[in-house]
Amino acid sequence: MLVLFLLSTIFLLCPFWGKSWRQRTATEIMCYKCKKYHLGLCYDVMTSCSLKPKQSCAVENFYVLTVTGQSLYHYSKLSCMTNCEDINFLGFSKRAELICCNHSNYCNLPDGV
Repeated sequence: MLVLFLLSTIFLLCPFWGKSWRQRTATEIMCYKCKKYHLGLCYDVMTSCSLKPKQSCAVENFYVLTVTGQSLYHYSKLSCMTNCEDINFLGFSKRAELICCNHSNYCNLPDGV
């Protein structure tokens, strides 16, 4: 009788029997997340995030402007961003570009930098 009681208690407390509660769905898109990424290395902890509704993978590239007006790549920031739009920001001494994607897993790795 005690065994039957224990089995019924476990069955009631574990409604997702046999499935991991952290199991990802087949359509869930994953993105890299790093505060300071430069030339293939993360100078922070490289983690990942999964996209929620209205989110995209994002890469923010930061540049330093020289006296002649050239942009020199400094570093990137990788993240998941809500309502993301591709934008270029230009200041007097800095330039930043925001690139968004959600077409495949880990699509926010910077190309060519």
